[in-house]
Amino acid sequence: MTLRDFLEIPYDQLEEMNLAIKAQRLQRTPADQMREERIRYLADEKRIKAVTVCFSDLEGRLHMLDYDKKFLIKSPDNLTFDGSSVRGFSQQSESDLRLKIDWAAFYWLPADIFGAGKVLVFGEVCNADGTPYAADMRALLKAYTTALYEREGATCNAATEIEGFLFKGQYAEQRFVETRQIEVASGGGYYHTLPGDTLRLFIDTAAEAQRALGFENEKDHPEVAPSQFEMNFSYTEASIAADQITLYKLVCRQVARLQDMTASFLPKPITGVNGSGMHTNLSVSHNGTNAFYDTNGREKLSPMAWDFVHRILYSAKDLCLILNSSVNAYRRLDPHYEAPNQIRASPIDRGSMVRIPLGNSKSARVEVRSIAPDANPYLTIYALLKTGLEGPLPAGYQPPDDQFLFDNIYDAIDCFQSSSVIEGLVGAETQGKFAQLKLASADRCPRLLGHVIKRSEIQFHHEVTNQELWNQF
Repeated sequence: MTLRDFLEIPYDQLEEMNLAIKAQRLQRTPADQMREERIRYLADEKRIKAVTVCFSDLEGRLHMLDYDKKFLIKSPDNLTFDGSSVRGFSQQSESDLRLKIDWAAFYWLPADIFGAGKVLVFGEVCNADGTPYAADMRALLKAYTTALYEREGATCNAATEIEGFLFKGQYAEQRFVETRQIEVASGGGYYHTLPGDTLRLFIDTAAEAQRALGFENEKDHPEVAPSQFEMNFSYTEASIAADQITLYKLVCRQVARLQDMTASFLPKPITGVNGSGMHTNLSVSHNGTNAFYDTNGREKLSPMAWDFVHRILYSAKDLCLILNSSVNAYRRLDPHYEAPNQIRASPIDRGSMVRIPLGNSKSARVEVRSIAPDANPYLTIYALLKTGLEGPLPAGYQPPDDQFLFDNIYDAIDCFQSSSVIEGLVGAETQGKFAQLKLASADRCPRLLGHVIKRSEIQFHHEVTNQELWNQF
């Protein structure tokens, strides 16, 4: 006798359902209509037991809360949580925060990866009085791109190439505190990993789950370093792209755990081999026309696109901490390993911070390469878009040939703290909170990086550490 009958949807149907709601989101279906449709679905679908509501903290770490379906339907506007338990959020004296459900960002989940009977939706963090919470970078990105669309008819597009490593055993990063070693799951690398290899099987499983979530994958493959992977999906509207980055990492971590392994997004977890990046491709379209393309322009880019590039290069050092927000990220910015640490743009030189890929009227874009995979995707994409479109740009500016991004987090923090560009992006309060979080992590790590990966830079990494580890300092 079967006592439980929870929702399980085949992958082909999952993809159709998730792509359909993604299309509604791209078409900017009214929020009230989306809310009504989703609540009606939850009420009618008896096989759903819980709704996973997720949000990201200031550093970009994903938090998930499971709400009983019946409770959520009755009280969708009364979801509260303790903000003082989230690093970078509120103080203990003002701990109560609210979650406002973003019904457009609704996902049906692969049951073999996430368990049967659950769906997932993103939430926006609000103060107790319902106003937007200043440290919620997802809401900030969404508000900015929405205002741009309503004001100018402009749609911001993004696509990311997120690299990671696959390690043997569960919680390999956390166990590094005791073991002082991480063991790669496969010796295979770029182009020469066999179909039945551990890394290949992981990539296949994770990529299928991403397709089912509506990511519209384009290319999935091992990367240059041993046991390194990358799965690419199609460009989409910027706030959707940022959500997909968050879910990409969640899917990879969960698939790896089910296979008794660890998917790691540390920028440079292994001494002596290439690190991981999150190359981010950006463009802007007006009424379906790519505003970054010009058939007669230099590298086929329009004057608007070149202004976008130059604004980012001009403020590159201000943005450096956002793009490389951990101690470990500065190991990746090493010129010996194809590091994109030069503050310039180039169509071919992969050491440049910005690359101009080959493109046509549809695909012309700007690729920012100096982003670590542990960066907050919402803050990163928001900062690049707003800086590229509205940031300072002196008349006649041309990037010099001899400027580089910072090679350590302390210089990046100092620049970030004193930057009027950053204050204009996120406000003085959030600017201070973010800097203090990064300084606290940096102060627990060696001031000089040296050659070998240090235990503390993994232990106090925001995607690895937990309350117990943090309190052992």
